[in-house]
Amino acid sequence: MKMNSKMTEGRPLTLLLKFIIPIFLGFIFQQFYNMVDTVIVGRFVSPQALAAVGSTGTVMFLVMGLANGMTTGYTVLISQKFGAGDKEGTRGAFVNAILLGLISTAIITAIFIVLMNPLLKLMNTPEDIYADAYAYITTICAGSIALIGYNLLAASLRAIGNSRTPLYFLIFSAFMNIALDLVFIVLFHLGTFGAALATDISQGLSAILCMGYIIKNVDVLRPKLSDFHLNKEYSGKQLRIGIPMALQFGITASGTMVMQASINIYKSVALTGFTAAGKVINLMTAGMPSLGQTIAAYCGQNYGYGDLDRVHQGTRDAMKIAIVYSIVNAILSLGLLPIIIKFFFDANVDISVYMPYARTYVHECVFFFIPLAMIFIYRNAMQACGYGVTALALGGMELLARLITAFVSMAIKSYPLAVAGDALAWLLTGVFSYILYRFVMKDLYKKLGK
Repeated sequence: MKMNSKMTEGRPLTLLLKFIIPIFLGFIFQQFYNMVDTVIVGRFVSPQALAAVGSTGTVMFLVMGLANGMTTGYTVLISQKFGAGDKEGTRGAFVNAILLGLISTAIITAIFIVLMNPLLKLMNTPEDIYADAYAYITTICAGSIALIGYNLLAASLRAIGNSRTPLYFLIFSAFMNIALDLVFIVLFHLGTFGAALATDISQGLSAILCMGYIIKNVDVLRPKLSDFHLNKEYSGKQLRIGIPMALQFGITASGTMVMQASINIYKSVALTGFTAAGKVINLMTAGMPSLGQTIAAYCGQNYGYGDLDRVHQGTRDAMKIAIVYSIVNAILSLGLLPIIIKFFFDANVDISVYMPYARTYVHECVFFFIPLAMIFIYRNAMQACGYGVTALALGGMELLARLITAFVSMAIKSYPLAVAGDALAWLLTGVFSYILYRFVMKDLYKKLGK
């Protein structure tokens, strides 16, 4: 069954809605099993173990951000070649992305394993949860090849218009992760190490299955042994987009790590409430990165085809979707928080101790969902058109916002200000992303003489 499709013709809004649904469901499942990870740790290990997993959330975001940034950047060329109808170029860009991904994985894994201990100390990780936090995040980093492998292959399929197949493998991964969580944590009592190991194994299996599917069913991507060498031209193009995107995530993650450090000074009670609330917000904003990945594939193909009018129309339609989604999910976040947070704790735990910290973070975030969506839409649109360096400017804006709130909050000992870093970063960067996008579109029309 042919699932890859061109997005260079047809009504943009219809194409975006059809394409985004599988990606959105995939993100929901991803957040779901991440949440189940946390629920099982909180219920079957301890609230302190829950706080330990939460304390590494920003490091996890950094690792995942680098992976997503690189893989999305490396696969932009695939969508451009596919949109232009260049089959040989599409396959060559895919193989080259795999080779660059393997090199990048080795570098990322080595760096994080070496630096993890001083990094956790720098982030003010509380002593009572330090061992659990270290066990969890180092295991995740050691298995980063699984994370990067799946993301790269899934992004490659989306680049050629196939958003459904990655969903199937992600669903498999979600249920496998839950099953392994129960085995490693409940049966073998491996604690946070078991939770991380379950994630590594489930994602690794998904990556293997995804590659098997491509080899068997996707002619335009199916690699040949003779293809496995680095192409200088393709490497240059992919690195010019992938490196700035990865660095952008790194800069953004640095800001969230500083923000996390400012929250960690309130010890494990506040950290536990913040962790639970963060899972709720991640679930409710799953549509934002989904829109980003959708617009990346759409704009990449249409830019490769040479139709800037469709690129611009697609971003406008994506914003229409984002506004409706943001309003609905802001309301749901406020209403569902007291219900969802109960799942993270054993029935004997007094949830009222953690609720004030969770409620503060959620209440501050929900008013800035629309600017958050703007970041994903405009950033991915610009990168899909080859303007990877814009990601660094956006990352710098996010970093600045979180640095300001973090350091001021630590100076005046204000938890509400400490958790306001996300909201401020979304607002400033969302507006800045729109301004940059307007400049990029003017530059593109000028270059193409339109």
